[in-house]
Amino acid sequence: MKVVVHDRLDAVGAPAWAGLHARTRLGSPFLTWTWQTEWARAFAQGSRLEIWRVEDNQQLVAVLPLYEAEPGVFRLLGGVDVSDYLDLLALAGREEEAWTALLGARAAATAVWDLHAVPAASPTVTSAPALAPAFGLGASATVEERCPVLALPSSWEAYLETLSGKQRHELMRKMRRLAREVPDARPSCAATRSDIETRVGDFLDLHRRSRAGKARFMDPRMEGFFRRVAGALAELGVMRLWFLDASSGPLATFLTLEWDATVGLYNSGFHPDRASLAPGLVLLGHLIRDAIARGKRRFDFLRGEEQYKYDFGPTAEAVFRVTIGPAR
Repeated sequence: MKVVVHDRLDAVGAPAWAGLHARTRLGSPFLTWTWQTEWARAFAQGSRLEIWRVEDNQQLVAVLPLYEAEPGVFRLLGGVDVSDYLDLLALAGREEEAWTALLGARAAATAVWDLHAVPAASPTVTSAPALAPAFGLGASATVEERCPVLALPSSWEAYLETLSGKQRHELMRKMRRLAREVPDARPSCAATRSDIETRVGDFLDLHRRSRAGKARFMDPRMEGFFRRVAGALAELGVMRLWFLDASSGPLATFLTLEWDATVGLYNSGFHPDRASLAPGLVLLGHLIRDAIARGKRRFDFLRGEEQYKYDFGPTAEAVFRVTIGPAR
């Protein structure tokens, strides 16, 4: 195994990155070339990059893309604010080999690798802490957050049967009420680059209007990032914009990401004047129904354990923070 450290993403390049990403255990959209390069462009300008590349007989085996978040502390590109799942990109089945090479290559370094948003199923959670002492390093894995995840059955009717009587009653009551009071309301989906670019302004408007905190989050730099990645990810077939449209204008919106037969609920917004009709919850019901109809196996509500998510019946899956540094 050979380990090389680059100071820029272009040293790996889009084709090699995409080929590696396609053969990883988790096809997270947050680890695509598009997401990583656009995030670095928006949020890591001027930061020191360390792109750790692992090769075996000139075959790319793994990439650990890091930036210096503070002196001596390196985090995964993608950041903790906008990326729900991050990790080492490694060929499926060769993660432990890659970690062995990486830990050996960095053994004498004093820097800390502070890896956020690592999925529980990732070998990083178990391999890095188990291997680190052999290289004079210390490593820990702690639960950072939980993602509510719904295992989807084969039909909408079967899904409704998994809900409690109260949950099922509340969901259907809200859907009937909105249909009665706004009879022309219809779900719509933008999935192509041109359609998403046409409607991304509607998404941003509802996102900002739905809550003060969201308006602060979506500052001009964040808006620029989302506008650039939205169309590019649509071309990869991994991003959709959903709306609950009416003749008076859109009532609610969701931005979803898709990977590995999973639909991920990434971000949202709703019209505050229509909040009493719970348009977001009604649209969310339509999204789950659509995911089932398209044969998806999982609906991932992503990070954040708000009660409205659990009202749709998911179970929590842990996300870890893995820290690696000199042994103490």
